[in-house]
Parts: sequence; C-alpha cells; structure tokens
Amino acid sequence: MIQLNNLSKKYEETIVLNVEDLSVNTGEHFGLVGNNGAGKTTLFSLLLDLIQATSGTVLINEIEVAKSEAWKKEVAAFVDDKFLIDYLTPEEYFAFIAQLRHVDKPKLKDFLQQFEDFFNGEILDQKKYLRDFSKGNQKKVGLAASFIGDPSIVVLDEPFANLDPSSQIRLKSFLASDLNKDKTLLISSHDLNHVTDVCERIVLLEKGKVIKDTPKSPATLKELEAYFSGQ
Repeated sequence: MIQLNNLSKKYEETIVLNVEDLSVNTGEHFGLVGNNGAGKTTLFSLLLDLIQATSGTVLINEIEVAKSEAWKKEVAAFVDDKFLIDYLTPEEYFAFIAQLRHVDKPKLKDFLQQFEDFFNGEILDQKKYLRDFSKGNQKKVGLAASFIGDPSIVVLDEPFANLDPSSQIRLKSFLASDLNKDKTLLISSHDLNHVTDVCERIVLLEKGKVIKDTPKSPATLKELEAYFSGQ
C-alpha cells in the first residue's frame, strides 16, 4: 500500500501540492488527471523521493520513502527522459536495468519479446544511442524498462505522450493485460480515454488539491470531459 499523509510542497510562497490523506491499495490501477500545473508530476516526484516535501510523509508498504531506500526494490518508474542514460544504446540500457534488478540475459531476452509489436522494429538492433532516437521511441524504451524485473509497483507519468496512435493502443493493451493485473499501477495522463480504460480509480487534482476521488464507472469519462470543458 502507498500512503500520503499531510503531504505538501511549496516553492517560496507558492503551494504546488497539498494532499491531506491519500492511499493507493496494493494491486490497484490508479489514474491521476488534471490540467498542467495541477501537481501531478510533483506528487509522483515526492512519492519517488526525487524531491523533498515541505511537510508530510509518503509511505510505501509502511516504509517512509524519505528515510529509507528499502522500498526501491519493489518500485519502478518512468517519469521523463531524465530516467534514461542517453549515451547508451537501448540494448545497453536494458542490460543495465536488468543487472540492477537481478535479471539474467536469457530472462531479459524473453521479457523484451513481448514488446516486439510495441517497438515496431524501431528500437532494437538500430546501432544508435538513445539520444539519437525520437521522443516517442525514447519513451518506448523507458516504459519497457520500467517493467524489467517484475516490480510490484510501477509509476508512469504521461506514458501516452509522444506515442503515435498505434503505440498508444498497444501500450494501453499491455497495461490492462493479465500480466499486470496484480501490479499497483499509478498513471498520470492528459488522455482521459486511455486513463479511464486502464485504471479502476481516478483522482482529479486541481491546484495541488484532490477535488475528486472516485472508482471508475460508466459515467466517469463523461464526468471528466464535462469538468475539463467547464460544463
């Protein structure tokens, strides 16, 4: 379980996140939506201990993330291209992540085969560095790498951005597949259709505060569209 308690982040006099109490259950597919500046990336950055909270705590499986690194063996994430190592090839990057997560070469090879359609012949065996790939193909590498080693918790910030429509559909199918049904997935997205398809619970942020937290229902997408269109 993930628990956020009285969590806030302030830059000078501007409060960018203020969440009193929020929890994500084990195995839950959790969607986070909101306009630019709502605090989605800040929330994920605090959850992953990438930035320091102004106040409050984040606990993953009862471990306070700011005081211990024991939680990291259960968690993987892809927030942006800073998670990549741009002077490596995709093969070298995958091998590096696999080594960190104690995955041997045969298992890594088997693992990558499931992404053959998603990669669309544009990732492996290209003989070029990650920095030379398009933003969309860099995203594909980071997303695939976040699932190496079968982490129980995966955090993805805007996973559908920069992907072409075919790749978005393939990613959505993978995230919703039986392979990930027992994983805790935390996904932020501007794409309301995709996030409501993949996630069973939706949290809406506005100016750093949770203003809606609801299980997905047949009406969820229309309610969100009405909110964002100002109706």
